[in-house]
Amino acid sequence: MNIEAYMTTLGERARAASRLMARADSASKNTALAAMADAIDASRAVLAEANDKDMQHGREKGLDAAMLDRLELTPARIDGMIEGLRQVVALPDPIGGIRDMNYRPSGIQVGKMRVPLGVIGIIYESRPNVTCEAASLCLKSGNAAILRGGSEAIHSNQAIAACIRQGLEAAGLPQEAVQVVETTDREAVGRLIAMPEYVDVIVPRGGKGLIERISADARVPVIKHLDGICHVYIAAEADKTKALNIAINAKTHRYGTCNTMETLLVDQVVAAELLPELAEHYAQLGVELRGCEQTLALLPDISAATAEDWDTEYLAPILAVKIVADMAAAIAHINRHGSHHTDAIITENYTQARAFLREVDSSSVMVNASTRFADGFEYGLGAEIGISTDKIHARGPVGLEGLTSEKYVVLGDGQVRV
Repeated sequence: MNIEAYMTTLGERARAASRLMARADSASKNTALAAMADAIDASRAVLAEANDKDMQHGREKGLDAAMLDRLELTPARIDGMIEGLRQVVALPDPIGGIRDMNYRPSGIQVGKMRVPLGVIGIIYESRPNVTCEAASLCLKSGNAAILRGGSEAIHSNQAIAACIRQGLEAAGLPQEAVQVVETTDREAVGRLIAMPEYVDVIVPRGGKGLIERISADARVPVIKHLDGICHVYIAAEADKTKALNIAINAKTHRYGTCNTMETLLVDQVVAAELLPELAEHYAQLGVELRGCEQTLALLPDISAATAEDWDTEYLAPILAVKIVADMAAAIAHINRHGSHHTDAIITENYTQARAFLREVDSSSVMVNASTRFADGFEYGLGAEIGISTDKIHARGPVGLEGLTSEKYVVLGDGQVRV
């Protein structure tokens, strides 16, 4: 296969489809999504057979247990894809909405209209259900998509792609609106991220290594986050019960997610009261603690934290713990060592909470809530395409609105500039 020619063809088709998708009405898009859900439901046996091939190849290649778990399409995950599609149907269509329409002294009206980005390239690893999630969000937001999944999920992704095409056909929408790359050749990724004439934005979903490579080589804007080094700061005026519950949930609800707490910061005023009890809970749950010198004085049986620990996303039952002098020290630590993802304060002091919200430089900042809430579903966005720690265009969970832009619209009645 000539990869450059193949990817150029995908790009040309996607660009043409994006023009049609930009003017597609909500009813057509919702019909397509509902038909996709029905097609996936009717294709359970086909999806399972395709996934079995990927799982077998994965075992032969020596994929680890975590990778195989992400690769597997269980009946529950197929149910999740179907439910996700139906949830996106229920979401408001952002396209065409006009806001801030105001009269100017000249008599013209000026406002902003929400519009699609155009063509979105999505590069992801392992999880075949991302194919469905990405297609649904791009479709509902009026975009065309080129999806490049990992080679380990090629059969599963192609089976899902067939269901997506059925849905588009049922609604009379162009099948090229969602194209799943059919080759596992890595050169396809290099070409996809270097086609600004056809692709408007790239969204990489995967490990830090993948995202760093994409960000370094792309000639197309990238919506991304590299790390999820999230913090919880227990302030001097924290409610003890809230502090214990949130600190435990933020770390132990799930270990392998980007919004899991990796560093716990505790005010020196309450450290002696809270840390021994927290350490006991963490020990029961199998969490290894790594502490600063002050923490070691209170918890002599834990490991000493190294400088590297403050900058590490463990994605495992390991937690770095640091005692800080006050909120200013906590904020300084977060802004220096965090990844601008999600950080929380536990406090009953309203003024302190407002200052934390204002000064912590992260895409999600929370008061008295677990960092595990930082995702599109919990924010009311429905499914999400990913989480962005960038500051330009989209920041935080990227749902439908994050896959759109705005343009100025002007309404006049014959006015001319004088």
